[in-house]
Amino acid sequence: MEPEKLNIALIGFGEAAGAFVTGWKSIPKLSVSAFDIKTDSPETCEADEKWSAYDRANVSGSSTMAEAVQNADVVFSLVTADRAFFAAEQAAQFLRRKTFFLDCNSCAPGTKKRSSKVITDAGGRYVDVAVMAPVYPKLHKTSLLISGEFTSEATTIFECLQMDVTTMEGDVGTSSAVKMIRSIMIKGLEALFSECVLAGRRAGVDEKVIASLDLTYPGFEFADKSAYMFERMMQHGERRAAEMNEVALTVAELGLPPDMAVATAKWQQRIGELGVPIGEDEYGDRADILLAALGKIERSE
Repeated sequence: MEPEKLNIALIGFGEAAGAFVTGWKSIPKLSVSAFDIKTDSPETCEADEKWSAYDRANVSGSSTMAEAVQNADVVFSLVTADRAFFAAEQAAQFLRRKTFFLDCNSCAPGTKKRSSKVITDAGGRYVDVAVMAPVYPKLHKTSLLISGEFTSEATTIFECLQMDVTTMEGDVGTSSAVKMIRSIMIKGLEALFSECVLAGRRAGVDEKVIASLDLTYPGFEFADKSAYMFERMMQHGERRAAEMNEVALTVAELGLPPDMAVATAKWQQRIGELGVPIGEDEYGDRADILLAALGKIERSE
């Protein structure tokens, strides 16, 4: 299949979708449509911003799911983890037979398998896709893992779109298991940094704590890592919390206690929902912003 013959639909138009579209600009004559639930938001400014984002990306915005996917050869699902199954369930009603449904959401293997069933029952071709790194700066060339029955056919699509894909042996859920279990460490580190550094800052000993950690783990650069971890949680904490709830489900499905995943989800949600600016690129500044916001919540309770 030649790239110029591809009709692509994006469900969800956040950071990942925007990054992919930006990368695809080098590929001529792609037809890209998008639907995002935020266009139905009662907050007019939120809906308007989404329509503006479509225009800036030169994407054809759709008012409904049906409008976005009904003529698509390929559908990328790029929503929050808690909306992933719902998005698959809704899209399945409007897909043409043999349409590829590329589920790029950060979900538990069990959730992916449920989504796969509704898509394949509707005649679509479902692929479990795990996005293995932040989408910036690599955009559409961000590393992906794929698994499931239709990976061989889907590889041609990814090649046309110049995307970096590694196929894993196994059923739907295999690539997502890698992503979910990896997130225990990646998102868990962010939560650990937050609790450690914020407690140190409030106690007035953060510099000594960080210096001590640097002695124990030379070269890790805890101050710089702290600033980065705060930034990720401040910008994406709520989305990461939804992912970590799926991680907790993954661990529970494996018969293990998901204590770390649950605690991480709480910290990600707590930081993300503050909605505060990220401040300067320095951990102390961001820690002070977060402590001030958390202090307001504590005083109001």
